[in-house]
Amino acid sequence: MNGEQATAVPVEQAAEAFAAEVSYWREVRGLSKRALATAMRFDPSYVSHVESGRHKPSEDFARRADEAMNAGKAIWRRWCDYEAAKTRIGTPVSPAPHRIEQPYATGSALIVEHDAARLDYDGSHYRLTMRRHLRNTGTEPVTRYLIRISVDRYPGDPERSNAHYREHPLTWDELDLIANCATDRMRCEAKHDRDAFKEVWLLFENEYGRFPLYPGESVWIEYAYSVSDSKWGRWFQRAVRLPTEHLEVQLAFPSVLDPAVWGTETSMTAEARPLRSAATRHDDGVMCVFTWSTPAPALHARYRLEWRFRAEPEQVVDSGEFR
Repeated sequence: MNGEQATAVPVEQAAEAFAAEVSYWREVRGLSKRALATAMRFDPSYVSHVESGRHKPSEDFARRADEAMNAGKAIWRRWCDYEAAKTRIGTPVSPAPHRIEQPYATGSALIVEHDAARLDYDGSHYRLTMRRHLRNTGTEPVTRYLIRISVDRYPGDPERSNAHYREHPLTWDELDLIANCATDRMRCEAKHDRDAFKEVWLLFENEYGRFPLYPGESVWIEYAYSVSDSKWGRWFQRAVRLPTEHLEVQLAFPSVLDPAVWGTETSMTAEARPLRSAATRHDDGVMCVFTWSTPAPALHARYRLEWRFRAEPEQVVDSGEFR
């Protein structure tokens, strides 16, 4: 997934990115290492060895992992990057003009000074709003930014989820994706389109002109999309794919649903564990907002917030208190 670059990606760096991708999708799908190995028909210890870096990526493993977790070729592309890095060892690479294609690659010139995500639920739909303050520390202008949208209604049960999205695929119309760079609307360009997984380039341009992020400059970008609760499970995960100075997440639910929220953190070196600090709660009687943040999150770390509604929606609707 590294796109065009003027210098070769180190092999170890590419292997680490592959391991992080496998771990990311395993966490998204709610699978233990043993469950994933069983689904792939691998020895139970093999997934652990790959994620820890003790075993290097293989073509067979990449194909099976991508298929088992319905990763939309994300894992496969990481393996292709690894193979390309091995091929380039010892081969001079001539510098050439290029644009930064994959900001998620380790060593990217982009730094996220502040990452703020908010999820709002109205009883039937989730609206996700992401705001990021980006700084270009490289030598080339940044002309686009890659985002991912991945849904899983039944985490821990990939077969059921795959069947669900084959019958009810996530569509662009329902997402209603919009993006802005400061006051300028950004054009969106689909890169990968799967039933439960989308990758989209947010372009620093629109019908009125271009506004690249030049070296040394910073800017806020914001994008938002909607997903019905029939396609979005009760979890929200943030993966740190760029050097990030501050990460913040807010979850807003109708108070009448009596929501409860908890979370876990997973890194390259540790299994999922409780968040080091609890989310704070503010309830005004109409909406209940949970806020959680952390400074300097580790690269490749994943922070997963989950929730349940102690007052079931069906019961609330029957009471006439929520519409």
